[in-house]
Amino acid sequence: KDMILSGGVNVYPKDIEEVVVQHPAVREAAVFGAPDDRWGEIPVAAVALKEGMTATAEEIVAWTNSRVGAKFQRLHDAVFYEEFPRNVAGKTLKREMRARYQKG
Repeated sequence: KDMILSGGVNVYPKDIEEVVVQHPAVREAAVFGAPDDRWGEIPVAAVALKEGMTATAEEIVAWTNSRVGAKFQRLHDAVFYEEFPRNVAGKTLKREMRARYQKG
């Protein structure tokens, strides 16, 4: 399932990813749902930065949240990856990202 259920609203990660990748420092983005006591799930962005670029999680979150169309699409956090985990077909493994995020 590539959908986040946040506060009873269906949130489509692709809609948020399309905004995150427009950030000048971002090479690749994947958005997944992290468990949250209040909302059920909250959107979190996994980000790979372009060579030589820097950004903080706070910067990515604020930049994205000022550009998404709806309140429920707002990111709650961002985490950084050198390379995204992928399966043999090259598909990004969001389930693995979510598990790593939950471990802290």
